[in-house]
Amino acid sequence: MKDYHINIFYSEEDGGYIADIPDLEFCSAFGDTPSEALAELEKAKAAWLETAKAKGKPIPKPKYRPAIYQVAS
Repeated sequence: MKDYHINIFYSEEDGGYIADIPDLEFCSAFGDTPSEALAELEKAKAAWLETAKAKGKPIPKPKYRPAIYQVAS
């Protein structure tokens, strides 16, 4: 199974980086750096999956893929 797509972006409002997994609703994390946000997201992902399994909730298969834009030169 392929792993989930991860978005990492800077949030001016929060003053740091946000990482999220679009396929796992509400699974996101914060960090002062992209690496820190990613490390925190890995913890959040593990907790999300563990909780879903414990509650008998379905675990979505990875399907999200970002749109790829090409800039004309």
